[in-house]
Amino acid sequence: MKHTLYTLPLGNSFAQLPETFYSRVQPTPFESAAELIHFNTAAAELLDLDPAVAGDPLFPAIFSGAHPLPGGDPLAMLYAGHQFGHYVPQLGDGRAILLGETTNTRGEPWELQLKGSGLTPYSRDGDGRAVLRSTIREYLCSEAMHGLGIPTTRALCMIGSRDEVYRERIETGAMLTRLAPSHVRFGSF
Repeated sequence: MKHTLYTLPLGNSFAQLPETFYSRVQPTPFESAAELIHFNTAAAELLDLDPAVAGDPLFPAIFSGAHPLPGGDPLAMLYAGHQFGHYVPQLGDGRAILLGETTNTRGEPWELQLKGSGLTPYSRDGDGRAVLRSTIREYLCSEAMHGLGIPTTRALCMIGSRDEVYRERIETGAMLTRLAPSHVRFGSF
């Protein structure tokens, strides 16, 4: 059975943990119109998602944070780790928001996460945004690694906008929807 955006069974078991593990936060939509740049049919198959969903007028709004994904329970995950050679007890998703999780007909769990979806309590001094250049790079690298048999996240879609995001120069903003059996990291515990 193929799901639509409205029949995809979505939950969020991570949200059932104590709130010391995450912060509830909503994605920050683009100010300008969001548009679908690319849709990955092979990744949609992992969710039993009908590829026709890419043509739904609400698709860019849902995967740019402007419209909630039915059944979603967005949150930013908190974790510790090493950054720039130093242990940091509170890193966390500074520009990624976990929308929720589903299980496909093969019994495989898949979490959906928006990357570049705006500020979270863990953004530190960042803006929580991603630019098209880095979004394309992550999309291509994750799919290439998958093609090589290396377990990694999968890319469901890229959504772009005309929003200006400053990195080394002004670039256009984008969001990546990535999938993984789990986004839990070693530093989550």
